Amino acid sequence: MTILLSNREARRIFMARQGLCQPPNRSLDKAGLLSLIEDLGFVQVDSIQTVERAHHLILFARNQTYRRQHLTELLETDGDLFEHWTHDASIIPSSFFRYWKHRFVRREPILRERWAKWQGEGFASAFEDTFRRIAENGATMSRDVKVEDHKSGGWWNWHPNKTALEYFWHTGKLAIAGRQNFQKVYDLAERVLPAHHYHPEVPSEDFVDWACRSALQRLGYATTGEIAAFWDLLSPQEAKDWAAAHRDELVEVSVEPIDGGKPRVSFAFATFADDIRDLPEPPARLRVLSPFDPMIRDRNRTERLFGFFYRIEVFVPEPKREYGYYVFPLLEGDRFVGRIDMKADRKRGTLDVKRLWWEKGVRASAGRLEKLDAELSRLARFSGLESVQYLDGWQG
Repeated sequence: MTILLSNREARRIFMARQGLCQPPNRSLDKAGLLSLIEDLGFVQVDSIQTVERAHHLILFARNQTYRRQHLTELLETDGDLFEHWTHDASIIPSSFFRYWKHRFVRREPILRERWAKWQGEGFASAFEDTFRRIAENGATMSRDVKVEDHKSGGWWNWHPNKTALEYFWHTGKLAIAGRQNFQKVYDLAERVLPAHHYHPEVPSEDFVDWACRSALQRLGYATTGEIAAFWDLLSPQEAKDWAAAHRDELVEVSVEPIDGGKPRVSFAFATFADDIRDLPEPPARLRVLSPFDPMIRDRNRTERLFGFFYRIEVFVPEPKREYGYYVFPLLEGDRFVGRIDMKADRKRGTLDVKRLWWEKGVRASAGRLEKLDAELSRLARFSGLESVQYLDGWQG
């Protein structure tokens, strides 16, 4: 049996799985924040702070009573979250650490080969010394172990000890114990992760099953390629093999794209038919999403479901940018209605709106502009700013 899924149903199911159908003003305590991140699976971390860092924006878009201090406590005090990689650097529930051990094993030989080519022969000479210093002396930062005669040349010319710290972090020997001015503080993983998260071992078969099953739960429906890409823990073939071995638990779903073109056949769990009987209505308010929001991470899926073509232009030379350096998507209900270029001016205490673009067919009505202003005011307050300033030419 193949379930036919309209585009409207597909959008709303995916939004619900991404935590965007709940009222954004409901009360959220620390336990609720942990539950939200567990439901999402991960929250991406990025260093760019034109308004707020990506992880804060991702959480604020879903719940505007979110408190940063709760996230810090879950990461640095309670040990309920840890930092590592999915497809990018992310905040991940510590209960998943046992599965990440398989990533560490898989990535170690790849990193050794890649970094040997990058750093040259003998790149690992500082590894043993760096690890011993942390084991004996405790948590450290990169600047604290830097060799004196090393000439800095940016990311591509890390000093050997910085290379060692990142290598041991990527392979699970070290973990991020905290951050100071967004700089990582490294310590032994066994001292950062609570024992009940650090010690359990998971057989390879159970790891693959968890990675596929948990990805499909968070996507709602997906191809095997999308299942593999969600965590970036598995190969596409592993996801194909898993789907073939669990066909009795799965149904095929034919997903209608927004342009009315050929439906895309995906998999869902057999209980999926129950999920679409009572689809939640997403909040009508207009919301600002981070460029790294998990709902738009898969740019192709975003375009198929929502008709919203989005690419971040941070690494595009300025003359070739279509929009701007760091432009935020605007979501209204279950529809992307525009994008906005803005930046926090910390000295003046203002959120400066530089430019706004509405999507084709979206009318800049008075009501919609009021929604935008209300959301930007909420975002400004969250970011510690006093007001929103619309700069000359902001509406083009």
